[in-house]
Amino acid sequence: MNKIYFTLLSLLLYCVLTSWGFYAHKKINETSIYLLPSELALYYKQNIKLIREKAVDADKRCYVDSLEPVKHYIDIDKIEDTIDSIPIHWSKAKEKYTERKLLAQGIIPWQISRSYHILVEAFKNRDSEKIIRYSADLGHYVADAHVPLHTTSNYNGQYTNQIGIHAFWETRLPEMFASQYNLIIGPAIYIPSPLDKAWEVVKTSNSLVDSVLSIEKNLSKKFKQTDIKSYIERNNQLTLNYSDSYATAYHNALNGMVERRFRASIHTVASLWYSAWVDAGQPKLTNLKTSSELKSKGIEKPTATKSLGREEWH
Repeated sequence: MNKIYFTLLSLLLYCVLTSWGFYAHKKINETSIYLLPSELALYYKQNIKLIREKAVDADKRCYVDSLEPVKHYIDIDKIEDTIDSIPIHWSKAKEKYTERKLLAQGIIPWQISRSYHILVEAFKNRDSEKIIRYSADLGHYVADAHVPLHTTSNYNGQYTNQIGIHAFWETRLPEMFASQYNLIIGPAIYIPSPLDKAWEVVKTSNSLVDSVLSIEKNLSKKFKQTDIKSYIERNNQLTLNYSDSYATAYHNALNGMVERRFRASIHTVASLWYSAWVDAGQPKLTNLKTSSELKSKGIEKPTATKSLGREEWH
């Protein structure tokens, strides 16, 4: 009974409050638009405000939907010792582990595939509202999959005395340094197998987990404890967070890792949007309702103070 209780509790404590940070998710979706071919880019530019703002709807759903959190991560180490031992197809994985175990450990690569196919159908039906909604959601899940700490049960350093590292890597660092990143990226490409691509992304992210943790652990030994954190103003609130000097040192020690994952997120998001449109038969996207005609049906700011999934344990 205790094991079941703690498994459920772990699940309910997830859905990171800011995965990649609200700023980063919006920036990734927005920038992805400029990698699209002209006909598709025109449609997305007409709806750029909604595509950007809805980039964080998936996180907001974590406050109201207990089924949402598992879509944002996968704890590879809780499923297998080596990631290559996990069947990439959902049916095969269910046969090997049971659906219950998979749902307990996260399903992000399969969610990316599912969201992709839903987007294909939205394009086929020329349903503008659904195209916008599922483009934004797909962009969110793809971006989350590029974050190394979304692929491990030690997602916030809670097992290595590094609590807070999740938001440090994916929120604090991009907010400080994204303006310096080179976001001139090549054009979107056709991806023949979105599921294979999702697993490729997850495998690369998982291979970086040890570096994310060990680099910060080693760096912390070179700083006085009083210099690692300081009070900073964020969202008009004074909060205790990693200091500018420590964040700069960590960002430099990562040697461009955050920028590379940020850029890769953008290119993958754009490429999957483009591929979904191609797989739908490249429908004409004219004479559809645009963002100016659609009501913004995004999720309101949650009134709850706790998400129904993992928090970042700041």
